[in-house]
Amino acid sequence: MLVSKKIADNVLHLCINEKLIYKRWLNTGASKVFDIIAYDKYTNASHQDIEYESYRGLLCVRAMLKLKSTEEGGRKTGFSSGYRPNHVFEYLNGRLLQTYIGEILFEYDGLFMPGDVNEVIVRFILNQRFDHYINVGRNWWIHEAGLQIGEAEIIEILPSTK
Repeated sequence: MLVSKKIADNVLHLCINEKLIYKRWLNTGASKVFDIIAYDKYTNASHQDIEYESYRGLLCVRAMLKLKSTEEGGRKTGFSSGYRPNHVFEYLNGRLLQTYIGEILFEYDGLFMPGDVNEVIVRFILNQRFDHYINVGRNWWIHEAGLQIGEAEIIEILPSTK
């Protein structure tokens, strides 16, 4: 496995076997993961590798999201709409059982900062069965690899899309 990094135009690019998996904008601290499998051993598929025989559409929820502050062990920087962290609905003896792929969207410009609490839309890719977790009032945790950075609560289930 060949791991490489380069900085161009104030953007850090991280590649594995010449495939871009991560970008970090050094001037803002914003980052984007392009291949989750490279970051999380509990995820069964990258969002780019999911083929459409298992793709059943998107499950969308409106949620109240609270990011941990940096002092609480959360992120040091904010993120913009379109961020795709790991979503964890269940732990077993303090260990992650499974993570799910979901994109966090919000309607304002700017960054969602550590310590912020805001309403967001989360779009989950339906490549794994987890509909038993989806109900109004359900809490789940937001992770970056093994680091828990926030918590969300479902406040509305939105119509699914294909």
